[in-house]
Amino acid sequence: MSNKSKLINSVLLVIILILGYFSFVKPNQQESKTVTMGIMAANKQDDAVWAQVSKTAKEKYGITLKFKRFTDYSQPNKALDNGDVDLNAFQHYAFLDAYNSKNKTNLTAIGQTFIAPIHLYSQSYKNVSDFQDGDTIVVPNDASNESRALYVLKNAGLIELSSDSNLKTTKDITKNPKNLKIKEISADQTARTLGDAKGVVVNGNYATAAGLSLKDSIFTEPLNKDAKLWINVIAARSSDKQNKLYKEVVKSFQTKEVKQVIQKQYGDAEQPAWDKNFN
Repeated sequence: MSNKSKLINSVLLVIILILGYFSFVKPNQQESKTVTMGIMAANKQDDAVWAQVSKTAKEKYGITLKFKRFTDYSQPNKALDNGDVDLNAFQHYAFLDAYNSKNKTNLTAIGQTFIAPIHLYSQSYKNVSDFQDGDTIVVPNDASNESRALYVLKNAGLIELSSDSNLKTTKDITKNPKNLKIKEISADQTARTLGDAKGVVVNGNYATAAGLSLKDSIFTEPLNKDAKLWINVIAARSSDKQNKLYKEVVKSFQTKEVKQVIQKQYGDAEQPAWDKNFN
């Protein structure tokens, strides 16, 4: 056999070996892909959810999820905007919209995760129909949560709201047949007023911290069109909204396995939002 033939055979053997390797190795074993996700400092329940997301991302898409944890809600969007993280997941649409408007940023939601319905509590009454003329109901005083609380009161049939804007304040109340007094205080203080006010709208995390359970509430935020603003999302920079890798992270969250983990960890306190019809 000539040297030329030997060289050709050697080259062919190398090609065959390379093709054989890539036909055997799965795509997600061929490339290491890392995405950094900004989230709030998590509890054990959240850790369980993200552990399942990470498992799916790695096994199905070859993506390694790394997490940067924050303790201040003002930080994850700042980190996303300046490139310290690739994505974040800690906020609902209303929070994201307010942040963009205030900071002149262009962050965008690329996928829905869950919604945590908020509740109306009362130590005086068992039903919303029991409220009396002039009763005081406490709501959070920040723009996002106050609006959400007012929508809860609207859906409970206690007030009516104007239809000219998304975020509401007490100025948007068009009908208040029981002359309810709406008292606005810091969201983290609402649960503490339960013994004084006749009704209190409390966010889920503060209700949990105060030892309130779902069975203690007299009305739960319905998952209808009024609740759309409060769906939590995975956010990216607008320039990355079509990024295939980031879309695969979203797909890794929106699975039946994650749905099962949410149910196991939170029961009805948190509900998957990506497959619900909010109409």
